[in-house]
Amino acid sequence: MTRTNWAGNLAYRAREVRTPRTLDEARELVAQASRVKALGSRHSFNPVADSPGGLQLDLSALELPTEITPATAGAPATVTLGGGARYGEVVPRIHEAGFALANLASLPHITVAGSVATGTHGSGQRQRGLASAVSAVELLTADGELRTFTRTGDPDVFSGVVVNVGALGVLTRLTLDLEPAFEVRQDAFDGLPWPTAIEHFDEIQAAGYSVSLFTNWARDVVDQVLLKNRVPAEVPGTLFGAVPADGPRHPAHAAGVSAENTTVQGGVPGPWYDRLPHFRVGFAPSVGAELQSEYFVPRAHAAAAFQALRGIGTRIAELVLVSEIRTIAGDDLWLSPAYGGDRVAFHFTWQHRQPEIEALLPVLEQRLAPFGVRAHWGKLFHGAPLEPGHTGLPRFRALAGQLDPRGTFGNPFLDRTLSG
Repeated sequence: MTRTNWAGNLAYRAREVRTPRTLDEARELVAQASRVKALGSRHSFNPVADSPGGLQLDLSALELPTEITPATAGAPATVTLGGGARYGEVVPRIHEAGFALANLASLPHITVAGSVATGTHGSGQRQRGLASAVSAVELLTADGELRTFTRTGDPDVFSGVVVNVGALGVLTRLTLDLEPAFEVRQDAFDGLPWPTAIEHFDEIQAAGYSVSLFTNWARDVVDQVLLKNRVPAEVPGTLFGAVPADGPRHPAHAAGVSAENTTVQGGVPGPWYDRLPHFRVGFAPSVGAELQSEYFVPRAHAAAAFQALRGIGTRIAELVLVSEIRTIAGDDLWLSPAYGGDRVAFHFTWQHRQPEIEALLPVLEQRLAPFGVRAHWGKLFHGAPLEPGHTGLPRFRALAGQLDPRGTFGNPFLDRTLSG
């Protein structure tokens, strides 16, 4: 039986997939394997989680409870969960206990461990990526041992352990910081003129807790702007020329995609976990049959990057369903796309036309190269995922040499992308 990723564009080459039910079983499998990779929700569009000729470890059946710990003096509330847990499964429980995560990705369907390991993020100029919420991880290393790393107890290596692209071991447990539960409203605006979007980008980003711009790069306007604001909030009647949408909008509304699988818009308040993601758990994530890429440049280069991409807008529009522009606050996690400073993220939801997309990606990356472009670890890209001279990469390679000296958690994809 051929095993594929979520999009169906990649057939895994692992010899077998095992689904342990206990930590002891997982430890034994890893200790006996010459090559092994953890397999999450299979949402990666490249072979980052593949293990050619080796073993893939599916943690979805691992019997690890979700534990919520209230705040104490000097320490925030936390949630500890298993490596196979998906956001959509745990966030209602967190909310029922009176807490929230500060940020969520567009899709609640993905695993927490996989999202953290690949540097996946949400949106908001003051919001860091999902991995920044992690305060402790339990890592199953190549010798079958469980090692715990904490933000306070292991400051020298913790920033390398969290976003680890599966190269250090298997994330079996994670502890995330929580805050008090809150409500969010979503408001969509149509038709933001591109010159205005560029001139007033900082003000537009400041208009919401989380802000997304949706475009195909060829039209004269940004098709939609989606503002997500914590309640109570003052929401503008118009947004620099963009007008309130007359109904709910799918991010790919301009391509004719129905909004039935999106979370509630129209300014209706709702719990954080049902508004921060773009899509609802019970429906197909995003468009469905699609491919994805995502690139990051320093926030200071936003306007120049917009112009660079607009310069090939017609070529992009031929292949893209929708492109999303977001901002992310900087962090100190070595392999994070926001390591060292705030970033603008350019996400591309492509049609399922991989050969043509792979021909376009080198051109797109060349356009963004002058700005120190980085790529999302779990999506399609052509060249190196990190810019030349990236200071976190040598430290990560040294850490991988210590924790996995035999390369048990390596694969050809990581051999290439981590080589520098």
